[in-house]
Amino acid sequence: QVQLVESGGGLVQPGGFLRLSCSASGFTSGYYAIGWFRQPPGKELEGVSCIRRTDGRIRHAEFAKGRFTISRDNAKNTVYLQMNSLQPEDTAVYYCAAGVTYYRATLRQDEYDYWGQGTRVIVSS
Repeated sequence: QVQLVESGGGLVQPGGFLRLSCSASGFTSGYYAIGWFRQPPGKELEGVSCIRRTDGRIRHAEFAKGRFTISRDNAKNTVYLQMNSLQPEDTAVYYCAAGVTYYRATLRQDEYDYWGQGTRVIVSS
């Protein structure tokens, strides 16, 4: 049973930073991608960043470029999302998801098979 557990969310002031973690378990092979998505209050789910487990191929949404960094520690089966220069518009529930069927570094939600429960990020003074 694949499980994804997010952690690291919380309240941060504008200009601050957070590091989110996505701990993955239950995979039968190492061929999967992990994506981070977020859903701001009252808005649709949107892709943030993703990384492929084997070759580290990465894709970022435009708003994440230059501020967010995604990385992986395969030994710990964990993917991190380092978020810097956070702004109120980054307030959202952040989800990690695993893509097995397509195994692509993509921000398309429909290409992800498994989802975590989410971790809330609030950027406010």
